[in-house]
Amino acid sequence: MVTAELAVALPAVVLVLATCLLGLGAVVDQVRCTEAARVAARAAARGDEAGRVRSLAVSAAPPGARISVSAGGDEAVVRVEVESGGWGLLPSFSVSSTARVPVERSAEQAGAP
Repeated sequence: MVTAELAVALPAVVLVLATCLLGLGAVVDQVRCTEAARVAARAAARGDEAGRVRSLAVSAAPPGARISVSAGGDEAVVRVEVESGGWGLLPSFSVSSTARVPVERSAEQAGAP
């Protein structure tokens, strides 16, 4: 009797566990995207080279992330996006983060005496 009940309940338990792991993976990807965007935006605001900014973002982002950097005008904007999940029958979804940092001006650029 217990064996039959376990056989019926086990797939549901496995599905719940897989869903929890999918959610945990998404949270980890979100944190890594946020960190990558923040680090790269700060580097872009300081005036670092575009290659350096991109390499900082790639090193902090989850594998397969798409990174866009815009450092013109008064702020540097970095967006990091990645597909998370998609294991077997479980769905995949997009996780992203955007960081905006004001561009730092040197004393010469600001017009200080």
